[in-house]
Amino acid sequence: MRIERAELRQVELPLVFPFETSFGREETKSCVLVRLYAGGLEGWGEAPAAGAPLYNEETVGTAWHILEEFILPLLLGRDLSDPREFPPLVRHLRRHHMAKAGVEAALWDLFCQAQRISLAQALGGTRRAVDVGVSLGIEPDVETLLRRIEEFLGRGYRRIKVKIKPGWDVTVVRRIRDRFGGIRLQVDANSAYTLAQAPLLRELDDFDLLLIEQPLGEDDIVDHAALQAQLRTPICLDESIVTPDDARKALDLGSCRVINIKAARLGGLTAGLQTHDLCRARGIPVWCGGLLETGIGRAANIALASLPNFLLPADLSASDRYFHEDIIDPPVTLNADGTITVPDRPGLGFTVNLDRVRRCTVRSANIPS
Repeated sequence: MRIERAELRQVELPLVFPFETSFGREETKSCVLVRLYAGGLEGWGEAPAAGAPLYNEETVGTAWHILEEFILPLLLGRDLSDPREFPPLVRHLRRHHMAKAGVEAALWDLFCQAQRISLAQALGGTRRAVDVGVSLGIEPDVETLLRRIEEFLGRGYRRIKVKIKPGWDVTVVRRIRDRFGGIRLQVDANSAYTLAQAPLLRELDDFDLLLIEQPLGEDDIVDHAALQAQLRTPICLDESIVTPDDARKALDLGSCRVINIKAARLGGLTAGLQTHDLCRARGIPVWCGGLLETGIGRAANIALASLPNFLLPADLSASDRYFHEDIIDPPVTLNADGTITVPDRPGLGFTVNLDRVRRCTVRSANIPS
């Protein structure tokens, strides 16, 4: 599979409603799409970096720069027989995991189309449908959040995740439990707390949560171990796990009892597979998180979430949770039983709608030009 040329597109899609976390508020989804050409086929991937370095150090601008100046020049003209050959090719380029993940996803798409197999099949997926939940941001008031939860439970979502931060935590969770009883519920702090706030976080043990996601610093697995020892509720690490080896170290230290796998955060689907296999061998459940991806990134996540150790509902909501109009056909939809069907068509399993992609493109580049 010789990579002949590439195309980059920065796209912007307005969100159905704003999404606020402890570190910021988004009203528009920006990302970089990667399109690779090889042997008459086209493969698509997404680098879901945001406009500002808030979730991690990457941005749309840095991803574009690294892709255009470093990663794609290494790739073009090369013959690859398997997408797993890509990570060693760019290992000397430090971090920039989302940029790398966008290219690797496009390579997986090409590979699967050439082999006429689905991405889920290529990755070793075992499910025909995946359980999904919905992630809800911080709202102006609790009543607005409760209305959102009621709406999405009515649509059939199997789990609710809410963002928390100091001042928007225990009281909010109590109100949710009072209103909705024993629904499957988890919270995500996006590193908003310190170990000194452990007494407050221990109060969350009273609410039978599935997990508390990333309560402490994004680069800290030591204090997470100290906190996990004080909690009955499992800690789930997200931002702290940027390589499969980070997962091993966190499990060795007892820093968490669940891991959120985002292929983009880890540098690609290959690293996601390695983290899945490590956790499965250690008896640690994983689940698939999301980064407000367009349908291109969401398709890859759905395939990954079909693997056997993804034991908790994924943050893989239907397209209409985030976008008035997605850039794939058909859009991702929620089944009546609260699942999303895993595509069985070759590659990503969806068709990229080029007209919609062009309409939301704010800049593009062909490589070589």
